[in-house]
Amino acid sequence: MKEKMRTVSEVSQLTGVSVRTLRYYDSKGLLKPAGTTEAGYRLYDDTNLERLQQILLFRELQFSLKEIKAILDSPDFNRNRALEQQITLLEMQKEHLENLITFARGIQMIGVKEMDFTVFDTRKMDEYARQAKETWGKTEEYREMQERSKNWSQEDEERMQKEFVDIFVRFGKLLHLSPSEPAVQELVVQMQVFITEHFYDCKPKILQGLGRLYAGGGSLTENINEVAGAGTAEFVAEAIEVWCGKQKH
Repeated sequence: MKEKMRTVSEVSQLTGVSVRTLRYYDSKGLLKPAGTTEAGYRLYDDTNLERLQQILLFRELQFSLKEIKAILDSPDFNRNRALEQQITLLEMQKEHLENLITFARGIQMIGVKEMDFTVFDTRKMDEYARQAKETWGKTEEYREMQERSKNWSQEDEERMQKEFVDIFVRFGKLLHLSPSEPAVQELVVQMQVFITEHFYDCKPKILQGLGRLYAGGGSLTENINEVAGAGTAEFVAEAIEVWCGKQKH
């Protein structure tokens, strides 16, 4: 059974996220559509909707869009762990709202008897949100990337994205070769150097995780294959595995 594809308007109606916001997420590389119609209209699949759910949940924790993109694109991202944190936070928010409702009803029924403001205290909830944010921002790579990119302009971000995409395009031109061929392996090295120079120290273990992420399916894999050619994401992952295997000896 063919997976249902939704237009940007249908996704907006389904999720309550405005069309303008969805287009903005696309422009920032946060939520790339699975494809487009012949007329150029965005189309979204179920994988896109799952990623959108994660984006909205992280927004509840007051993460910036830049932070969310870095987290969701990280090879260390653990969806179940993120959901556990979100559930805990939402339960705390629910308790806070219920206390406020009870407090307001009390005032409505009997008026103000004492100046009690403890019901408005959100410090416990704020502290949990802060700790949750730190959970995802503690890795050395994440901190390094945040530090390096903090002064980037939009033009800088777009240039980095284009240069990185160009590496995948070059991989796509080598699909006729074995992943272990010297030309392919040299491109793996260039990818690692690019990430290290512009984002964070891309050690072999990190690069290996990225390779598995590229070939892990969903919109990221589809976007790579659309830009660089069918099978490129899987090819890059295989080439990275070969290279990383050699680094262990």
